[in-house]
Amino acid sequence: MEIWLNQSSTDDFILLGIFSHSPADLVLFSAVMVVFTVALCGNVLLILLIYIDPRLHTPMYFFLSQLSLMDLMLVCTNVPKMAVNFLSGKKSISFTGCGIQIGLFVCLVGSEGLLLGLMAYDRYVAISHPLHYPILMNHKVCLQIVGSSWAFGIIDGLIQMVVVMSFPYCGLREVNHFFCEMLSLLKLACVDTSLFEKVIFVCCVFMLLFPFSIIVASYARILGTVLRMRSAQARKKALATCSSHLTAVSFFYGAAMFIYLRPRQYRAPSHDKVVSIFYTVLTPMLNPLIYSLRNREVMGALRKGLDSCKIGSLY
Repeated sequence: MEIWLNQSSTDDFILLGIFSHSPADLVLFSAVMVVFTVALCGNVLLILLIYIDPRLHTPMYFFLSQLSLMDLMLVCTNVPKMAVNFLSGKKSISFTGCGIQIGLFVCLVGSEGLLLGLMAYDRYVAISHPLHYPILMNHKVCLQIVGSSWAFGIIDGLIQMVVVMSFPYCGLREVNHFFCEMLSLLKLACVDTSLFEKVIFVCCVFMLLFPFSIIVASYARILGTVLRMRSAQARKKALATCSSHLTAVSFFYGAAMFIYLRPRQYRAPSHDKVVSIFYTVLTPMLNPLIYSLRNREVMGALRKGLDSCKIGSLY
C-alpha cells in the first residue's frame, strides 16, 4: 500500500484506447455507448424486477440478480473511464486508479465465471431432482453459492492487484488497451515477469476450466434426464429453462478463453481489445435481454410493473 501512496502524478499510465477520432471510429464509439446504456438500464431493471415481484423470489432468479449486479459493476469499471478519455482527449489514468481497475475487473470476471458454473448445478437439480429441489437448493445453500462466488473473485482480484502493482514500471508507460488490462500492463514492467505470467496462466486455466467442468457435468446429467422423459412437452420445457443459461455461458466463456487461454505467440493487442469490448460491454448487455425476452416469468413481472405505473399515473 505504501508503494501506491508514494506515487506522484508523473507515475500515471497512458491508455492508448481502442478508438481514434476518425468518422468510422466515432460511429463505433457511439455504438459502444448505446450498448453501455442498454446494459446499464437492462441490468438495473432486472435487479429491480427480481427484488419487487414475489414470483421471482426463487433460487434461479436470486442467482440471476447477482449475475446482473456483477455485470452492472463490470460495465461500470472500464467503460466510463474509456469514454471520459476519448471525449476529453486525455488518455491518462492514475497509478491507484489502474490498480483499482485491475482488482475490480479480475474480481468480477472470476466471480461471474464461478457463478455461471454453479447456476448450471442449480438447473441440474431443478430438472433431475424436481421433488427435492426446495430442500437441495434452500436459502442457506443459495447464500453459500453466491457468497463463495464473490469470495473467490474478491480474493483472486486482491492478490493479482497487489502483485501486479508492486512491479516497477518504466519507459513511456503506454498501455496498449482501453483499460488497465493486466497482461498489457505487465509488458511495461522493468523486471522479468515471465514467472508471474505463467502463474497467471495456470490460475486462468483453473478459473475458467473448473466452473466450465461443472457446467459440462451438469448439462451431461440434464441431457440424460431429458432423454429419459416420455413427454415431448416436458422435454421442451426442460430444454427451454436451460437455453438462456447456455447462451450466457457461451458468450462469456468463449470470449474469456479466447483471450486468456491462447499461447503468448498468438496474442495480438488489436484482437484482445475487440474481444474485451465483447465481454466487458456486449455480454453485460445481452445477459438481461437473454434472460428476459426468453422468459415468461420476467416478461410477466415487467408487464405487471408497467401496468402498475399506468394505474398510478391515472390517480
